[in-house]
Amino acid sequence: MLVVETVAKIRRAYFVQHKPIKQICRELKLSRKVVRKVIRSEATAFRYTRSVQPAPKLGPWRDELDRMLAANTGKPARERLTLTRIFEALRGLGYEGGYDAVRRYAKTWKRQQASVTAPAFVPLAFAPGEAYQFDWSHEIVLIAGVTTTIKVAHVRLCHSRMLFVRAYPRESQEMVFDAHD
Repeated sequence: MLVVETVAKIRRAYFVQHKPIKQICRELKLSRKVVRKVIRSEATAFRYTRSVQPAPKLGPWRDELDRMLAANTGKPARERLTLTRIFEALRGLGYEGGYDAVRRYAKTWKRQQASVTAPAFVPLAFAPGEAYQFDWSHEIVLIAGVTTTIKVAHVRLCHSRMLFVRAYPRESQEMVFDAHD
């Protein structure tokens, strides 16, 4: 990958300083092919990206390798196989490819598995009278033709989810004790 800075150095050396291609190659430690490509084109950055990574030897064995990696992940730490052992087991089944392909695939597989979030649900269970939630709210009401702000205590029992509401003229300590009682 050639960055914009390197492309600028090549063009400056060739067009402004009139250096020969051979000297530019020596100074920037680039091949002549790359230097010629930059000089002849108008592009400011060159990047090669492979759209599909071919895996001719590992391809047919991916399902088996996925199964082995998943089984290995589910085991306790002391019983897990190393990648070398997994590679040897795959070779025993007839895989003819190299260890590096298995290692690279296992690395990407592990990264994909780490990004997947497991569905988790932790049910909350409470015994009767064990816990409750308490909060205040401020409500505006009409009492005897006068608009008044009152404080409302909300108590929700965690076991039955039953709601208890009581209104008070203000939010003092005595009111809190009364609402909890």
